[in-house]
Amino acid sequence: MSHADLINHLDRWATKRVVVAGDFMLDRYAYGNADRLAPDAPVPVLAVQRTESMPGGAANVCLDLAALQCDVACLGLIGDDEPGETLSMALQNAGIDTSGLVASGERPTTVKHNIVGLAQHRHPQKMFRLDTEDKAPITAEQTTALFEQAELLLEGADVLCLEDYNKGVLTEPLCQGLIAIAQKKDIPVFVDPAAINDYRKYRGATCITPNRTEAQLATGVEDPHAMAEKLKAELELTHVVLTLDKSGALLLDDQDKTHTVPTVARSVYDVTGAGDMVLAMLAAARANDVPWVDSVALANVAAGLEVEKSGVVPIPIDEVLLALLTLHHDKLGKVRPPEALYRELEAYREQGKSIVFTNGCFDILHAGHVAYLRAAAAHGDLLVVGLNSDESIKRLKGEDRPVNHEADRVMVLSELQSIDYIVVFGEDTPINLIEAIKPDVLAKGADYTRETVVGYEVVEAHGGRVELIDLVEGRSTTNIIRKISPAED
Repeated sequence: MSHADLINHLDRWATKRVVVAGDFMLDRYAYGNADRLAPDAPVPVLAVQRTESMPGGAANVCLDLAALQCDVACLGLIGDDEPGETLSMALQNAGIDTSGLVASGERPTTVKHNIVGLAQHRHPQKMFRLDTEDKAPITAEQTTALFEQAELLLEGADVLCLEDYNKGVLTEPLCQGLIAIAQKKDIPVFVDPAAINDYRKYRGATCITPNRTEAQLATGVEDPHAMAEKLKAELELTHVVLTLDKSGALLLDDQDKTHTVPTVARSVYDVTGAGDMVLAMLAAARANDVPWVDSVALANVAAGLEVEKSGVVPIPIDEVLLALLTLHHDKLGKVRPPEALYRELEAYREQGKSIVFTNGCFDILHAGHVAYLRAAAAHGDLLVVGLNSDESIKRLKGEDRPVNHEADRVMVLSELQSIDYIVVFGEDTPINLIEAIKPDVLAKGADYTRETVVGYEVVEAHGGRVELIDLVEGRSTTNIIRKISPAED
């Protein structure tokens, strides 16, 4: 497993059909200032400034999967009420199939009312939550209605996900029936379990994804390896994935081999939704035939991005790719062969990043170069430097150049914070690079005119521009060579 492997998996990503069954909820938020106490009781007062509603629980898994470019269908129970209608409409607006959401007049849609306060312009903090719900097990009639929908939705599906919040929908009869239908259709079943002490209702699934606390509650043991082994044996699973917060994740595979998948240290802002994201990415990756260890690694990356955000926010696949490219960049340094560079830049461009390109020999790096590159970088988000190869410089400047060989020039340039990427080219001009990269900004020194900058037509044809950068007077490689060369008689 490497960052390059994970990037390659995302490059080959395809849309897959995923059915999500479980507890569909509506999360409602009231945001406001909470900088005073009530005069009649020792409690804070929230001056509400705005409210919003968004899908939660299994519905959030659906949004996560949709953000990962999956074709998603819902299977669950909602109330025949305003929150149920709001939830269904929000899912439909995200392109999700809600035909499997059975509306019932016998129980309300589960709603979590979150009260979020802000004081002195600091980060918002959840003050408390009010829940509207009925956790009684669903009836036999409701179970039958869900089975009927399941038979239709699972036809042609690639994966079935069970998202259990212990709200009474995923009863043992329903879970076992859904697993049986999926097995009959050769569809893998992934389970994000509830925080309960009896997991027997998940028996026969493909994989279960509890966190450390949930697994301890269900198994009564503390060692992660022992937890995974017990769950796999007792539930007749093929795989177990335990999420272990800062310790990453543990995968027990179908050969009873244990894999520890590390995570990247990130600033944790809000852990809400991390488990949902793990289930979504793991299911989507396996549907795309990504190897198990790599699938868990992708789930780790996606969950890490999730916890950096306030509230529950779906993580688009492009954001996962961008995070991997950043990790890959940090590990590999700044030099890329052309094809690898084009792929990485395209991912950044899809995130709205602007690309600046410049080129040169940069033979003896001096203050003028540093100032020039810093100024060029200020015109966009990423600076790509096209560096003339040794042979290219010899053709342009003579056999006694370059003074510093290509590898040395690359090493020195790589230490400049202003540069994001370096690509070496062997032609006399960088026109081929410019045509492939199509930078938003083409930077050259002010000793050029717009019309004499190689590639200006290409850049302007796709909406880019040329920037002529002022040079530091008296600073040039030629002047340095003259200064240090022996004087002629």
